[in-house]
Amino acid sequence: MTITNEVNFNRFYFKETYLIKTNNDKNDLKNANLIGAYLEGANLEKANLEGTNLREANLEGANLERVNLHEANLKRTNFIEANLIEANLERSNLEGANLEGANLEGANLEGANLKGSNLKRANLAGANLKGANLNWATLGGANLLDSYLVGTDFTGADLDWANLKGANLEGANFTWTNLKGAKLEGANFEGANIKDAHHLTFDQLSKV
Repeated sequence: MTITNEVNFNRFYFKETYLIKTNNDKNDLKNANLIGAYLEGANLEKANLEGTNLREANLEGANLERVNLHEANLKRTNFIEANLIEANLERSNLEGANLEGANLEGANLEGANLKGSNLKRANLAGANLKGANLNWATLGGANLLDSYLVGTDFTGADLDWANLKGANLEGANFTWTNLKGAKLEGANFEGANIKDAHHLTFDQLSKV
């Protein structure tokens, strides 16, 4: 089926759905209401979901590669093991979202709100999280290799054994952040606030 914008699919069930492309060669769901929608395993590759409300929706295992979720409402949305490679999530609201094991390689999360989100084992290699809010987020075992984290706020976040090798952390805030076992080789900490970071050792800093 083809879906146009301004559509209300509140609580709709779309398990393993493939949305047929429009004449513009992309699925246009701009500003659609998909609150609580069930989209487990759905194929939404390159879809336009700008401004869409997907609060509390289930997108577990969905294919969202290069999807446009600019300024979308993704609060408490389930993205477990979802494919979000090179997705545009700029200024989206991901507060409390579950992104455990999701692939966000090369994704744009600039200015996104990820407060309290679950990013355990997520792949964020090369992702842009400039100015993102990661307060109290869980990133245990996450891969942030070569990611862009300038001005990112990690207050109270858990980066237990996360990979931050080669990451640009200029001006980032690590107040009360757990950095136990985090890999920091080659990371740029210029101007970063690490004064009240937890479990940060001299051995870790010597490799920066």
